[in-house]
Amino acid sequence: MSVECVCINDGGRPKEIPSNKWVKKGNTYTVIFTVTVLPQKELGVQLAEIELTDGELPYEYFLANRFAFTEEALKKLIELIKDCSDITFSMDELLKQTELAEDSV
Repeated sequence: MSVECVCINDGGRPKEIPSNKWVKKGNTYTVIFTVTVLPQKELGVQLAEIELTDGELPYEYFLANRFAFTEEALKKLIELIKDCSDITFSMDELLKQTELAEDSV
């Protein structure tokens, strides 16, 4: 399962991640894996389009709040989260950490 999203925040790139492996505002990406990242205790996502490797450690995932999802994509994201872990997020929790996009995503 995968979920499409649009980057809405490409600011604050860590120096450990080169610009060619950083998200770009307005670009569409595909979430293929989710995890709760520490110490933030927020939803982190792995993207099909960008592979973060050992060279970018300690960064392994992008925070979900960098992306906007359609309502339909959020429903798919909840299923993906369930598939990836035992941790569940409600729609309300996801809306606090992300933004809704237009249905064109």
